[in-house]
Amino acid sequence: MSSPETTELLTDSYGRTVRSLRMSVTDRCNLNCIYCHNEGHIGHSKEMSVDTIVNIVEVASGFGINRLKISGGEPLLRKDLEEALVRLPELRDVSMTTNAVLLKDRASSLKDAGLDRVNISLDSLDPDKYHTITKCGKGIFDRVLDGIHEAVDVGLTPVKLNMVLLKDFNDDEVKDMLEFTRGYGGDVILQLIELMDFRDLPQYRIDANEVERSLLSVSSDVHVRELHKRKKYIINGAEVEFVRPVDNTEFCANCNRLRVTADGKLKPCLLVSDNMVDASGASVEELPDLFRLAVSRRVPFCKS
Repeated sequence: MSSPETTELLTDSYGRTVRSLRMSVTDRCNLNCIYCHNEGHIGHSKEMSVDTIVNIVEVASGFGINRLKISGGEPLLRKDLEEALVRLPELRDVSMTTNAVLLKDRASSLKDAGLDRVNISLDSLDPDKYHTITKCGKGIFDRVLDGIHEAVDVGLTPVKLNMVLLKDFNDDEVKDMLEFTRGYGGDVILQLIELMDFRDLPQYRIDANEVERSLLSVSSDVHVRELHKRKKYIINGAEVEFVRPVDNTEFCANCNRLRVTADGKLKPCLLVSDNMVDASGASVEELPDLFRLAVSRRVPFCKS
């Protein structure tokens, strides 16, 4: 199905045009990471249906929104994800964030259904540290590695490895993680993520400026992504980005993303939760006005 001709773009009062949709399809997860924000379990019965997912994306594409990132919780806990993917309108990019625990057995079917690439959470290459961070059972770490390999094999690339930096715990593993990604010949990219302290874990907060200086000191080249002005460092042939969502005015000023919660609410801003618009029971005819309302509520986030 091709997307309808765009006649209207969604631009907020700060001049930011929405081009991307990040959609949580479940808040269930099979891991329990120590830093997870865990916004609250809504229950399986309240998750959006496949029809609702498709309708929201269809209407979004009519507004020129051409990028979709599927997230969770862990989206692969939805057994009907391929069904949703195959019914989506034509988009420029469809990606998914996953912990990869269940990815090995579904990477091929996801690719066939229309998924372009994946972001995979991997905070450590040390199985014991990984277990401590995720509180997972034995054997899970190896399943994640298998999922990464399979994603590359079926072409869900570039695979982006999301590594949340935790001070004095895993921040000494960046070199090893770069070496790991380098082994995939450009098909895997490392993303270092600044900890968003939802769980009040100040002991794990890294010095973001120091991380940037450290990357710069060993890089042979630096590129700047237009969105968020995020820097990409090239280090001995490996690519690494540092994602700084905390106290980052550029992150907010350049935001072009609208979010959808697992129960079908349009969420205008990442760090604001009192301006959401409920689209869960809306018809296709009602959805455009709900999108307009949500975008009109987008505001820069200022930490008090």
